[in-house]
Amino acid sequence: MYDIKWIRENAEAFDTGLKRRGLAPLSSSLLALDDSRRSAIAKAQATQERRNALSKEIGKAMGAKDIALADKLKAEVAALKDAQPALEAEEKAAVEALNEQLAAIPNMPNADVPEGADEHGNVVLHVHGEAPEKSGGRLFGFNQLKEHFELGEALGQMDFETAAKLSGSRFVVLNTRLARLNRAIGQFMLDTHTEEHGYTEVNPPLMVRDEAMFGTAQLPKFRDDQFRAGEDHWLIPTAEVPLTNLVRESILSEEELPRRYSALTPCFRAEAGSAGRDTRGMLRQHQFEKVELVSITLPEKSREEHERMLASAEAILKKLDLHYRVMTLCTGDMGFASQKTWDIEVWLPGQKTYREISSCSVCGDFQARRMNARYKTRDGKGPFFMHTLNGSGTAVGRALIAVMENYQNADGSITVPDVLVPYMRGVTRIEKVA
Repeated sequence: MYDIKWIRENAEAFDTGLKRRGLAPLSSSLLALDDSRRSAIAKAQATQERRNALSKEIGKAMGAKDIALADKLKAEVAALKDAQPALEAEEKAAVEALNEQLAAIPNMPNADVPEGADEHGNVVLHVHGEAPEKSGGRLFGFNQLKEHFELGEALGQMDFETAAKLSGSRFVVLNTRLARLNRAIGQFMLDTHTEEHGYTEVNPPLMVRDEAMFGTAQLPKFRDDQFRAGEDHWLIPTAEVPLTNLVRESILSEEELPRRYSALTPCFRAEAGSAGRDTRGMLRQHQFEKVELVSITLPEKSREEHERMLASAEAILKKLDLHYRVMTLCTGDMGFASQKTWDIEVWLPGQKTYREISSCSVCGDFQARRMNARYKTRDGKGPFFMHTLNGSGTAVGRALIAVMENYQNADGSITVPDVLVPYMRGVTRIEKVA
């Protein structure tokens, strides 16, 4: 969300930022809306001031026993009073028109974000490890590598057919030890972030109101991507929504920042724009689990916090001994609320490609303005808007996919990574249930 005053004072910089996003200049149309808003406010204020002045004149006329003048002035007051609702409606409409336009504009990219129209413009930041099929990696010793759904179905522990009977497409039923492995991965991630990375564990609501979805920018633009839950709530598409909104409509002290939150929750997405994409397997589901990381910090610390968050997400994949790369997303591939995003893409040998498993974004004060989340400095100055960051630490289902494909054996069994064995009660290998 933008400050129209800032746009007025920095119109050229604003339009340049939008151009990098692939958008046409908007400052002129926004300032015209703001002029209408200012005009409507001025007319309403002038009318109220005139009414106040007339009330004093009426008092003087009555004191002087000039009844005719008093009646004339009263008639003018009545006319102004009758006109007031229309003026207030005009002001409200002007404010709503401006806010509607402002709410639909994505965040401006940082200067160091690479230019590009889509994912082809993303840039490799760094690579960790090597694909296990290559020398130096964890060698398979066999050639017929399978995708996760082939492995899971052959094990009898990943059931898409039954899930479709229950809920339709893009759902899965996990059972037996794959269900346990899925749970183990989530618990391992949450423990790591809370015990080693300093995040506070939160168990948030899974349903939120419009205001919360607006605060993190899922609404209004991405309404079709969400699942409605009754008339008053939405199912969360990510724990970013409730975690970030923990500071909405609040004024914290500088000493209370940073705040770092983590949660392991189900997430729900309509995937409205994904028809025909990733229809096989668990890569793109309507319901999935994710460990979310959210940081609320001072503006001057947000870039440093972004690097810290990325390192926390990377640590998970390093502990799982998975090969991955980190991509800096270009201007055309970034999320709506992001100033800069790093995606972690894990290697899937069954698909022979990289797939996103984490996305870490710094949003500046974009979300804080929508939530009215502010802080005061140690010397009492402010309030100023906080900066917010969010990241996957990581997606549990995609981590399960990566573990299955990278730890598969020639007989179709799955070796459990060492760090997950304690969470599996000592089970080191997942095999077909007899």
